[in-house]
Amino acid sequence: MDRRIFLASIAAVPFFSPEQAFAAAFEVTRTDAEWKAMLTPLQYKVMRKESTERAGSSPLDKTYEKGAYHCRGCDLKLYSSRHKYDSGTGWPSFYKSLNNAIGTKNDRKLLRVRTECHCRRCGSHLGHIFSDGPKPTGKRHCLNGVSLVFKPAES
Repeated sequence: MDRRIFLASIAAVPFFSPEQAFAAAFEVTRTDAEWKAMLTPLQYKVMRKESTERAGSSPLDKTYEKGAYHCRGCDLKLYSSRHKYDSGTGWPSFYKSLNNAIGTKNDRKLLRVRTECHCRRCGSHLGHIFSDGPKPTGKRHCLNGVSLVFKPAES
């Protein structure tokens, strides 16, 4: 292949930022304007820009009713109240997610690599998974309450 053909083929490939490529991999997609219209500024910052809410700011941290925690972005059921525990961190914490509910990726924003978790259906940032949780998994899914909607169990 000569240099002209090679350069032309590179120019023909559309450029996607890592964020655009990540977002394109989900069943539920919205434009940035649509996300901003449906979320508060804090929810948008956490769910779409992978920020973190202030520790102790979410009422869901101290919610222990029977029910399920759904993704605020697409309503996918993510976590059961049966797997919730008080981690003492100030964020809602679970020792496991529901099957086929979340996805993970490496987060290299701080000095060490962490495991970021997101909704597998819309890609909304939920929080991080650490290896200091209780049995039986030893995991702590440390989540942002603004990313979640709690739905009590029906009686």
